[in-house]
Amino acid sequence: MLDFAIDYRKVIDLITGERDSNLRDYELRRSEWAIALELRNVLNIFKDATTYFSRGSTPNLAMVIPAMDHIDEALVTNIDSDKLSAAVKAALKVGKRTLNRYYSKTDYSETYRIAMVLHPRHKLTYFRNADWPDDWIKTAETIVRTKFEQKYQNVTEPSVRYLYSFPFLSADLL
Repeated sequence: MLDFAIDYRKVIDLITGERDSNLRDYELRRSEWAIALELRNVLNIFKDATTYFSRGSTPNLAMVIPAMDHIDEALVTNIDSDKLSAAVKAALKVGKRTLNRYYSKTDYSETYRIAMVLHPRHKLTYFRNADWPDDWIKTAETIVRTKFEQKYQNVTEPSVRYLYSFPFLSADLL
């Protein structure tokens, strides 16, 4: 919507600027258009993430934390920017607090860390490259090892003899 408004600014200014249209109350000042432009540029990170996770075949659980880290980095960079207005920076700070609240909720589910550690592209390297504290990285590794030991360590592969013990798979029938 913001893309549309900025792309069609001249037309919107013409329509809202006409006295007979009764839309003058909605006419934006230059400073408001500048804020709209700033917002469009910084909100693109959310649009990109939404588009990525809306695709049917691509997104997976292992990409949630990297996406949140990417958004967080963009927010911090823009909050520290001298080029943005105070209003946009204030909005970004609220967005960062909200992101942090959701990010902390990933701590309540081991699934995110397990998915990342087991993902061939990430493993523990992602956490190191993202400058996670060593104790957090160790915790992620411990979670995966513990879960493996609890659920899978004592699972044995079925033997060929075991498969043939079923009547419908009997060697006599083959």
